[in-house]
Amino acid sequence: MHVTGLLMGKISPPRAVAFEVLQDIAEGGYAADALRKVSHGLDARDAGLASQIVFGCLRFQGQLDYLICMYSGRRIQDLDAAVALVLRMAIFQLRYLERIPAHAAVHESVELVKRHKRAAAGLVNAVLRKVNRAAVSWPSEEIEFSCPEWLLARWRAHFGADTARAIAKAALSEPAAYIRVRPGDDLPEGVFAERTQIEGCWRLLPSSRPGMRLHDISSQAILPLLDLRAGQTYLDLCSAPGNKTLQAIETPLSCAIACDVSERRLRDVPPVCPRVVLDATQTLPFSRPFDRIFIDAPCSGTGTLARNPEIKWRVRAEDFARFREKQIRIVAQGLKLLAPGGKLLYATCSLETEENEEVIRRIVVGEPGLRVEQAMWRLPGRDEGDGFYGVVLTR
Repeated sequence: MHVTGLLMGKISPPRAVAFEVLQDIAEGGYAADALRKVSHGLDARDAGLASQIVFGCLRFQGQLDYLICMYSGRRIQDLDAAVALVLRMAIFQLRYLERIPAHAAVHESVELVKRHKRAAAGLVNAVLRKVNRAAVSWPSEEIEFSCPEWLLARWRAHFGADTARAIAKAALSEPAAYIRVRPGDDLPEGVFAERTQIEGCWRLLPSSRPGMRLHDISSQAILPLLDLRAGQTYLDLCSAPGNKTLQAIETPLSCAIACDVSERRLRDVPPVCPRVVLDATQTLPFSRPFDRIFIDAPCSGTGTLARNPEIKWRVRAEDFARFREKQIRIVAQGLKLLAPGGKLLYATCSLETEENEEVIRRIVVGEPGLRVEQAMWRLPGRDEGDGFYGVVLTR
């Protein structure tokens, strides 16, 4: 039997898939995309285990690498890449998952490493025989929270030490799932959920059916800042995958247009309004102004580490300035189409000053008469859901 290119004799499909996905991520892929691509043939239980292993290894990578060094006496960077991945997967299963038989995790990990670095099979077996669930005194917050120190330092400077720790700790937990239901409508049949403090936002319960369109609570909390009113015109310049577009048209607008630079991602926006493929950093192809403009700007995503843990190991400080320059160009184009008395909502799921406050400062300085009407932060560990920043600009 072959699954995703690996001969499946003594290795279960979820572990083989998890290894393949983690290899893809190491080469620049994204966890959610890679899992969707290679786990579609698995049953729900196996797909769930593969996902647990992948996201667990990414969330706890700092702790896992410390444990590998503690048990083996070798630094992670001195190990072959495949060996390091196998050890992370195995130690995560042995220490962090409750229902995994230890013998299965050890045996299959040894078999897996044989197919990529046979000479390391003895090392892997010896290391895994030492793994236990005894408490560990982590030597630093960087390891305790499995978060690069340079990111923690930025958050301490921006939000304070306690909030920085809360942000990093929140990224170690599997995020809750939320859906959007038009206020006043009933929950779909077979969906079990509980209300949140955000109108129309429901927190899914584990017994709900899979396959729902998810919409994070912080994302849902941002759009109300725009104060949409019936009969207004609305332009969404970075709309894919369409969750906020659907939320916007709960208001009976006279015109709503959804735009995105990616035609593939724009297909995820339901055909509830005109959809336009465009690069929002360039001159926009509209001749009329809009009462409300929303820019959910492309960003580093450091507010989404619970859902996208690979970001914390991949992002670099220089990325924030690169995003900032693109974000400024998008806002500048949007402001050209803002009607007198209109409102533009700028938002990111980044926690970084360059992508948020600095963007707004630069824009306001360059636009006479433009003012900040209100701003809002949602922070992981303090607020439910992802980290989000939103600011309303008006003339």
